[in-house]
Amino acid sequence: MMLEQRNMRRALVLPLLGLVLLLAACGSSGGGGAPPATSASAATPATSTSATSATTNTTTSAAPTSTSTTTAAVSGPPPCIASMLSLSFLGQQGGMGHGEIGFQLRNTSSGSCRTYGWPGIQFLDQNGGALPTIPHHVTNDFFGATPAAPLVIAPGASASFRLDVGHGVATSNGCATAYALQVIPPNDTATLRTSIPNGSYECRDANVSPLRGGDSAYP
Repeated sequence: MMLEQRNMRRALVLPLLGLVLLLAACGSSGGGGAPPATSASAATPATSTSATSATTNTTTSAAPTSTSTTTAAVSGPPPCIASMLSLSFLGQQGGMGHGEIGFQLRNTSSGSCRTYGWPGIQFLDQNGGALPTIPHHVTNDFFGATPAAPLVIAPGASASFRLDVGHGVATSNGCATAYALQVIPPNDTATLRTSIPNGSYECRDANVSPLRGGDSAYP
């Protein structure tokens, strides 16, 4: 009787032991899948932070290039142009086949202006028609040396230039009498004109002096 009771206990214990082992195995296999997911999630922010840092560095280093092309403003008085000037005849004289004719440009504006160089010229006949004119920009002519120099002309002040022309000498180019002169100031395209009282003999070619302060180009 006691032997039968022992056999029955063994029969109940063995199935229970197998069930416990089976549950333990399931619990062990289910707990191993979670850590890899946590590891992958932690790696993602590191990549994103690195890309953001690289973008920020590139933008910062490019900024100085866009500010290095600033152009400084030009200071000083404006150029003397025709709308600021008046043109007048100073006089003429001659000798030994050369004629010297003087002209003045006066600043009629309310402010100073700057100029430099040679005016453009065109001889005109009695009716205002253009005569053959070939200007030569020189600093030395029959009447002396006249170096070019930058000028600032105050309101009411003036600058002058002279023409050295063939005087009373017939040439193969032919000569004519000019009764007026048309002038373009340096650094301009507009024109001024003035009469030449009693006319002046000209033979196409004219040596033009640079502008000088006051009436010094035609002493």
